[in-house]
Amino acid sequence: MTTAEIIKHADVFLLDMDGTVYFDDAPIGSMAETLTTLRRAGKKLVFFTNNSSKTPDEYEKKLKRIGLWGAGDLVYTSAMATIEYLSEFYPGKPVYLVATDAVKAEFAAAGVPLTEEDPAICVLAYDTTLTFEKLKKINKFIAEGALYIATHPDDVCPSKDVFPPDVGSFIALLKVSSGKTPAVICGKPFTVMGDCIKRRMKASADRVVMVGDRLHTDIRFGVNNGFHTILVLSGETKEEDLASSPDRPEGVLPSLNDAVKYL
Repeated sequence: MTTAEIIKHADVFLLDMDGTVYFDDAPIGSMAETLTTLRRAGKKLVFFTNNSSKTPDEYEKKLKRIGLWGAGDLVYTSAMATIEYLSEFYPGKPVYLVATDAVKAEFAAAGVPLTEEDPAICVLAYDTTLTFEKLKKINKFIAEGALYIATHPDDVCPSKDVFPPDVGSFIALLKVSSGKTPAVICGKPFTVMGDCIKRRMKASADRVVMVGDRLHTDIRFGVNNGFHTILVLSGETKEEDLASSPDRPEGVLPSLNDAVKYL
């Protein structure tokens, strides 16, 4: 399909956030008007992020504050996919969770039993309150044999300034200290999050488009899950990166704002 055909055909737009619809607290270009146009065209918008440092409510509040939220929109995070994965495959198993307090409360509210001692499972999320004690604990538990799950694999988090370390950087640290890597990673580009969102949206893969600024997470995720893919050049990936990448988007736009001319 051409970019125009994808945009017209898709019912569900999975929108990466950082680098795709905003940077930090700044919407990218005329993003509010763009999202309004997509909604009026009957598109379901899902703010779809690997960033597991915040809860859906926190993201919704931010999107409202910067003028990007609309009626019928949904937030879906890698933490939500991880909760669904645990609930489906490991119900009732005690979990040691490295995460912010708000995300810990999200897991607990969903019925995931959290513990500080003798977990069956360790989950590594994007903890912006990370301490040495938390690292020491998860390192010990996974070295001793607890099942090790990560919410997502991103090495860094997009920013207008220097990119800060993300879960992928924590994974690299723990590999050196424990010798272990995650048995399961739930977020993009893997299929756990894809299966979850298909169930949530009751959508067939060919009616879904993944829009994002990263080839190795967003575009690879779309391909791995049978979704259409559009790369935007407003964030991490630049046009010259395409030639050397194995991840091939179906469409490329300077930014999501350019999608409206195809409606």
